[in-house]
Amino acid sequence: QDYYGKELQKTEDLKTNVCVTSARPLSKVVREALERIHEEVVARYYGCGLVIPECLSSCRILDLGCGSGRDCYLLSQLVGEQGHITGIDMTEGQIEVAKKHVAYHMDKFGYRKPNVEFFHGYMEKLGDAGLADESYDVVISNCVINLAPDKRAVLQEAFRVLKPGGEMYFSDVYTNQRLSETIRKHRVLWGECLAGALYWRDLYSIAEEVGFSPPCLVTASPITIGNKELEGIIGDCRFVSATFRLFKVPGGSWAGPGQVIYNGGIVGHERELVFDANFTFKEGEVVEVDAEMAVILQSSRFADEFLIRAGGANAAALQGCCC
Repeated sequence: QDYYGKELQKTEDLKTNVCVTSARPLSKVVREALERIHEEVVARYYGCGLVIPECLSSCRILDLGCGSGRDCYLLSQLVGEQGHITGIDMTEGQIEVAKKHVAYHMDKFGYRKPNVEFFHGYMEKLGDAGLADESYDVVISNCVINLAPDKRAVLQEAFRVLKPGGEMYFSDVYTNQRLSETIRKHRVLWGECLAGALYWRDLYSIAEEVGFSPPCLVTASPITIGNKELEGIIGDCRFVSATFRLFKVPGGSWAGPGQVIYNGGIVGHERELVFDANFTFKEGEVVEVDAEMAVILQSSRFADEFLIRAGGANAAALQGCCC
């Protein structure tokens, strides 16, 4: 905890590019929302680019490891006054910065009452902060799960607080092998989000154990160190900053592949929705999807944004739920 806010006073103090890697291109709506955020909140934020999923109007969102609250204040604008954002972080100094600027942002956004709240706490123990089962549409996390020793507990808690059909959308650091004790106990490598990196295959097994759908890779970027001493310590380990999306899919809601047509209704993504590395949906275009993607679209907040047909084009369209 001392590394954040003490050794790291601002983003420029970072020794690697882990926390400045952009997750994906920003829409005009997101760029404009980012410009309205207080400069201290932005300066004291150490996440990996922006971790902002689509289709968020009126959603309830939980930000794990919210830091100074940049993503929370950005999301506050995207969900609107009827939505709600909760941020939780283990570093008291960061939470203090986030809380200090609540009134400033609500006034800036023209909201009559706050739609954001911040808690000091741990993402492995969300119940201690009073977060109830099935209370959120989306859980996000921006390059902080690597700081949790028990990553399974983090995913288990995220799964617990998500509503059926809910999504966990998160950026984190992954490695091509399990890390040595020397790397895992190195203070700077830990603070720079490398020492706690998960072997990427373990993410898939943990997600399955917890009950999530198979991880959908959105983007991945190689991490460069730029420090000879640290490069010598990590040896042949390779790291990537990657964004994944996991869904809490209700049991028995879909049996096989299908065809989907995107209606172009998501703000900022009207002509094209880049869902992940495998699926891009263009407005009005028929796309064949596998069973996993079919059930994700049919059971999540995206259901009303698609015409979904089981099997072939002549099958009846299924009706789904949305947030």
